Amino acid sequence: MIPIAGSAYTYTYAVLGELIAWIIGWDLILEYAFANMSVSVGFAAHIVDLLDWLGIRLDPKWLAPALLPGGLQDLAGKDIFLPGWHFGFDIPAFLIVLLLTVLLVRGIRESARTNNIMVLVKIGAILTFVFFGLSFIHPVNYHPFSPNGWSGVLAGGSIIFFTYIGFDAVSTASEECRKPQRDVPIGIIATLIVCTILYIGVAAVLTGMVPWQSVANDGAPLVNALKRVALTPGGHRLHWVRLAVLIGAITGMISSILVGQYGQARIWFAMSRDRLLPTAFSKLHPRFRTPAFATWVAGILVAIPAGLFDVGTLAEMSNIGTLFAFVLVSIGVIVLRFKDPKRHRGFRVPLGPVIPVLSIFFCLLLMAGLPARTWLRFFLWLIIGLFVYYFYSRKRSEFYKG
Repeated sequence: MIPIAGSAYTYTYAVLGELIAWIIGWDLILEYAFANMSVSVGFAAHIVDLLDWLGIRLDPKWLAPALLPGGLQDLAGKDIFLPGWHFGFDIPAFLIVLLLTVLLVRGIRESARTNNIMVLVKIGAILTFVFFGLSFIHPVNYHPFSPNGWSGVLAGGSIIFFTYIGFDAVSTASEECRKPQRDVPIGIIATLIVCTILYIGVAAVLTGMVPWQSVANDGAPLVNALKRVALTPGGHRLHWVRLAVLIGAITGMISSILVGQYGQARIWFAMSRDRLLPTAFSKLHPRFRTPAFATWVAGILVAIPAGLFDVGTLAEMSNIGTLFAFVLVSIGVIVLRFKDPKRHRGFRVPLGPVIPVLSIFFCLLLMAGLPARTWLRFFLWLIIGLFVYYFYSRKRSEFYKG
């Protein structure tokens, strides 16, 4: 119904008005930025594993974030860094964001073609891990099946929810689809089903191969699990499987960062086009016809924190932003259903208001599973956003009456 760039921001603007749209746009900036920071840190952890597989040893202070709340240990449990801050910077995480920013500035056609190849490689790596890992499952690792009870399940679901951000990112590209009313719903729903099955398969095999405690706070849990099992009797063949999974994981993370950075830049672009952000964010590159300035700003704002903070801290902030955005979109579906029921829709949410209400309930439930510090940071971010809107964006808006 609204096949233009901007994702949930554009939808909310059309349905709930400018202020709510600003809130969700500001929230989406947080969501995409912290999700990509998290994935960038995971990418760096896999680069470290790849160097280890090749027998290359580098100074760890330039391969890990400066903040490590749980410290950093080797496979033997020996401390490499104690918990807290240390002198260092995650250079691989920083560099990958900047390199992909250059790719995105060059244009969507090159980026989309590259991303399709990377997705195929990623799926191949996931299936390889599941296939070979099945032979090394130890049923004892499934007992107790839910060691932290339902509260642990809720907390786990809350923390991992940012992995679904890619489905929202698909909608930011609506303006560049040939038939958005058909392609976007099919793309989101079909990939949602496939990815959920893959997520469950990987989680089941991983927690069956090694005790769940051994992968907690691990930026590269699959390859480190393969490394541990490869050292056990009969596990030698996993040495090459580990390399295949490493290559697939690294490729997959590159594609995830690519999609996230693309989506984030389009949010900046859409908000600027509505005069809520400076016009520089909606200016197109004279040659590549992409929002180059917005893309570069998004890249720099993600690259620097990715070198400083650990994956857990970053993931928590992304999750609360993602869930809050989905709550507002669900409210928008209900409002529009009653406000303008006869409007033509390329895709109509089934079962009336039932699906949106359930969406709101489960999103709020998952938000409740996040730590209190995450809520405080989130409210601080929203307060800053409201100040920016009131003193700057509101006065630039086409609806401002002075």
